[in-house]
Amino acid sequence: MKSMKRRRGYPHTSDIMEAIMEVLAKEVYVRPDQFYDKVKAKLEDKGFNTSYMTVKRVWRAYEEMVRKGRIYDVLDVVEQCNAEHDYESG
Repeated sequence: MKSMKRRRGYPHTSDIMEAIMEVLAKEVYVRPDQFYDKVKAKLEDKGFNTSYMTVKRVWRAYEEMVRKGRIYDVLDVVEQCNAEHDYESG
């Protein structure tokens, strides 16, 4: 009997976040322009269908992880929110 690798379907956000953690743990330095491809390859290695996964979805997951404090912004791409604004009142 042949053993077939079962496809897991489309990745959930939690799967993308897990792949992000694995990529960042494995690579000392990842260039932002290569980040999506590395995360996508990691998910494909796990058997996920990434044909409909967008760059924006991966970056949104990364940003959410940084903002919630789950990871440090090692790619230095997330803008920090300031409660103070530099607006001048009339």
